Formats: sequence, C-alpha cells, structure tokens
Amino acid sequence: MENTDIEKSKAFIIVEIIEYVPNAVVIKTIIKKTTGNVTAVSFDSGENLTEKIARFDTFIQIIDGRAEILINDLSQTLETGESIIIPANTSNTIKANERFKMISTIIKSGYE
Repeated sequence: MENTDIEKSKAFIIVEIIEYVPNAVVIKTIIKKTTGNVTAVSFDSGENLTEKIARFDTFIQIIDGRAEILINDLSQTLETGESIIIPANTSNTIKANERFKMISTIIKSGYE
C-alpha cells in the first residue's frame, strides 16, 4: 500500500514533507511495496532507532543535519548530502546527537 498523502506525478521537496517533533522520531512512508519501501524520517536531538539486524540492504541518505550510524558497532557520522548502504544481516543503530532528517530505501528483491 502506498502513502496517499503524496500525489504521484507531482514534484515535491522531500525535506519539507516531514517535520521535526520534540523528543520524537517521525516516520513518513513515501512508497511501500512488497518488494521494498522508501521512507522519510526525522529525528529530534537525543533520539535513536534501537539496534536491529536488517534482513535487506538499506540505503540511507541524510537530507538535513548530521547522523551517527553504527554498523556492527563501527560508528560513522554522515552529514547533509552524504549516504551509506547498511548491508543486509548486519547489526545497526541510527542515532541523533543533533536533529536530522534522512531518506531510507529498502529493496527486498534480489536475495533469492
């Protein structure tokens, strides 16, 4: 099921479709299919996504601010415009030492 809030075939500015909320992580689905999804996520300072093991490769692009990404306990800081691929089957955590926004893209096909 796709997000009906975003009109197809109409341009939008991704960084403007998701707001910062105090003391929260906000997730807005852009596209959701059985083969993968694209989400916009905003993190307030001090928030994080708990450690998990992704079953699929995950492409992360920072669209505002700066994020700390831990992959198998190796920390990397990404700034606006930078991206990283979190490999499938690796432990990862995403932290907001300051507030930031990102796009997360997961492709679920090709792992057969």
